Amino acid sequence: MIASNVKTFFLEMKSVHELNSKLLPDTLSVVECEEPQYQLNRFLYQLVGADWEWGDRDSWIDDQWRELVESDCHRTWVAYYRGSIAGYYELYRPDGVNTEILYFGLAPGAIGKGFGGPLLSHAIKSAWDWSGTQRVWVHTCTLDHPNALANYLARGFKMYREEVTPTGQESD
Repeated sequence: MIASNVKTFFLEMKSVHELNSKLLPDTLSVVECEEPQYQLNRFLYQLVGADWEWGDRDSWIDDQWRELVESDCHRTWVAYYRGSIAGYYELYRPDGVNTEILYFGLAPGAIGKGFGGPLLSHAIKSAWDWSGTQRVWVHTCTLDHPNALANYLARGFKMYREEVTPTGQESD
């Protein structure tokens, strides 16, 4: 039997001055969802996360989605390219000071267009612009896009923890 493992990387930024920002291209617009719509978040989660095996919310019922998305400690932004969804991110700050980039990613059709660095820069800046933020953090894993970790590090995040989790076993 062969066991496979998933590595999860936890990264943080303790000052806005650590951000190595990439400018948004003129063709990409990013809008905050100021009126929460949990159905939209569910759609974005599936659109962006399906290819990367995001699954922790797959069994959520409407009440769970509504509770998270409509809470004061949660915010969502959507990126658009030529009128279509290019990606999105969610910020989550339940303690009022540590802002997590809870979800971040590009829609399948937007990958490879150079949007990852600029959208991540926008997410980090939005986290720092959220009054009261003292630290921004995120986690990624080996199931995410192969460039995800490099993008986080290039934007200025520093790794503070790594975990290895067995994901299952395969028979010979």
